[in-house]
Amino acid sequence: MTAARPDPWPALARLALAQAEPGQPAALFQALEQALAEAVGHRLCTIQIHYPDGEAERVWSNHPEHYPVGGRKRASQAPRMRELMEHGRPILIRAAEELRRSYPDHAGASALGCGSAMNTPVRWQGRTLGQVNLMHAEGWYTEADLPLVRAFAQFAVPAFLLLAAAGGTAA
Repeated sequence: MTAARPDPWPALARLALAQAEPGQPAALFQALEQALAEAVGHRLCTIQIHYPDGEAERVWSNHPEHYPVGGRKRASQAPRMRELMEHGRPILIRAAEELRRSYPDHAGASALGCGSAMNTPVRWQGRTLGQVNLMHAEGWYTEADLPLVRAFAQFAVPAFLLLAAAGGTAA
């Protein structure tokens, strides 16, 4: 059973204002991670930019010791990620066993006590630019969380466009 979620509006307002701050895209990614922590909660938050060749690069991590910025993987290494990248469908994982089956690199998340995940696409003009990945205790996320997390994740669009224009340099 998930915990009651707080009112998301204060976190959403702070996230919107973060777009005006210097130090982009890191300022926006940090604000997004904090807003999601407040609105739905997470133990692990990573943000990845997607490239046209099917590769994804981690550009933000709240646990860089387990998931460092700059880490890359191909969609072929995580078949469920391919569905998210190609069709923009979020991934919702509720149980630790499903998490282990879905992610070859699950050890770091498991070490943090994560047993559920929500991978949310960030889309622009019908194309997936990247994704926001949240992980928490088993059973933490539900379908009811998807619309809110998707709305928050969309605030990353300008950051992804900035990174793409700069050649994908990690934040």
